[in-house]
Amino acid sequence: FRLHYVLTKMQNCSPMFSQLTEPQDDGAQHDSVNMEFPGQPGRGGRDGTTTTAAANEVSVDFDQAQGAYKSKDSLELLRSLVVFKLCSYDFLVDKNKEVTLLRCKKILGQRAFDQFMKMTFYGQFVAGEDHMAIRPLIQKNQAFGVGSVLDYSVEEDISQEEAEQKEMDSCVSAAEKESIGENHREKKYKAHKQFGDRREGVTGARTYFYADEAKCDQHMETFIRCIKASGGSSMDGFSAIKMTALGRPQFLLQFSEVLVKWRRFFTFLASQQGKDGIEALEQRLELTELQEFLTKLGAKGDLYGWFTGSKEKSLGTIDMLDWNSLIDDRTKISDLLVVPNVELGDLEPLLEKFTTEEEKQMKRMLQRMDILVKHAIENGVRLMVDAEQTYFQPAISRLTVEMQRIYNKEKPVIFNTYQCYLKEAYDNVTMDVELSRREGWHFASKLVRGAYMYQERERAKDIGYEDPINPDYESTNIMYHRCLDYVLDEIALNRNANVMVASHNEDTVKHTLGRYGPNYIQRHCQAGFPVYKYVPYGPVNEVMPYLSRRAQENRGFMKGAQKERELLWKELKRRLASGELLYRPVY
Repeated sequence: FRLHYVLTKMQNCSPMFSQLTEPQDDGAQHDSVNMEFPGQPGRGGRDGTTTTAAANEVSVDFDQAQGAYKSKDSLELLRSLVVFKLCSYDFLVDKNKEVTLLRCKKILGQRAFDQFMKMTFYGQFVAGEDHMAIRPLIQKNQAFGVGSVLDYSVEEDISQEEAEQKEMDSCVSAAEKESIGENHREKKYKAHKQFGDRREGVTGARTYFYADEAKCDQHMETFIRCIKASGGSSMDGFSAIKMTALGRPQFLLQFSEVLVKWRRFFTFLASQQGKDGIEALEQRLELTELQEFLTKLGAKGDLYGWFTGSKEKSLGTIDMLDWNSLIDDRTKISDLLVVPNVELGDLEPLLEKFTTEEEKQMKRMLQRMDILVKHAIENGVRLMVDAEQTYFQPAISRLTVEMQRIYNKEKPVIFNTYQCYLKEAYDNVTMDVELSRREGWHFASKLVRGAYMYQERERAKDIGYEDPINPDYESTNIMYHRCLDYVLDEIALNRNANVMVASHNEDTVKHTLGRYGPNYIQRHCQAGFPVYKYVPYGPVNEVMPYLSRRAQENRGFMKGAQKERELLWKELKRRLASGELLYRPVY
């Protein structure tokens, strides 16, 4: 079986997303939540450059407070000011659990405490307690041209010690626990207790820790309810999922290591043919020359046999995508976890053995993913697979692409997330776009800068491997725009690609608008692009860990940037001066 076949069988915060999509011919209804884009983006991107001329022609005023807050009444604006101000006080943020949970709850009692939270922090950052409670907000946002990405934000409130122990238990295989000898594992893709608590240094992303298979089933059921809530509240909505919630992370670690080793081996072979220093997608290996090189190293295997029956053999060359296809042809999930051995010219297992239960756990992760996609299709919802740490991400991205190959044939259903603070981001985007082009399915992506930078850098430094993050913020900006331009070019050329621009960065938004030009914007409502908000929801008590992190996140934001508060004050003063202080949104 191929991996492809196995998969077949088995808020209130500021708007942050703008989706660009090609016209659909599936007869679906399109409105402000998922608008059509017949315009052609400007040129640029494929050669690594960006186009600024078009951007200069577009005038988008980000200081229009009246338009920005027309969906908010004055009490909501005032609440935002109060909450953002509170988030700027270190004492309240650092001690938020002690102050908020213990003192306030003790003084107010549970019912009054819940009401207080809904009037302040909870009301600011969370849409409601369940799928029924969030429906009015979703419909209100939709009326003002803002779509929703539903995110059930309940997290387990466990200690650092508990998190570390869970991580070590779930990321180490039985074979590794029993073996004290050498194996083929790399330290980056092994669990390390000092970094076992993946919440450390991360404020903008949920974290799941593996407990057992029953807990993974509960997470799946939660995601299903989220999908149904999205489908029942809006058209063409999104639901966000995390792969680490659906199975034992051991498989993600091991599969990531396999994928990286395959890619690294290909790059090494390309350098032997004098093809290093060029883009990954442009590297092609001459099979005859490759066989001769491996034979000189003492390899006894027949490289041509690895590509038996493929068209690449007749062409005499292969690229990275052809090379990656080698690991598709495995009879069991654990058989995917093989790495090339240069000396033997053969494939060998990453680990010596897998238990029957580990094999079942890996298969169940894929089955849960498959179930979620089918529910998304049934409810007219698109799935957004969130990115995670770099030691998990190669596997997460590959499994997401495999789902796209199956379910994105007619329209974009599954969106993959690309972290542009990674040095390899451009290679990842270009290879997946090329694969979608060759196979004829819809490439669908969300571009982010990234949420794990400090954690990733510290882990790489302490454990001793190359820092995967771009050296500075400007490098990340350049990478983001380069990836974005490449996808926009693909939309213009192929009309079969989709991108969601996930950014608070004004320059990035202007750059995106500029690629489409002023004429396009004038033909559509507002600025002409569908905008999405992440919409977290969940019971008050159960989202407290999430609210704690949002408070920490907004502390840094509010200390570093005053524009949000200035715009809020500007609009409140305008309403007071014009006698509109009692303004109520009409929709």
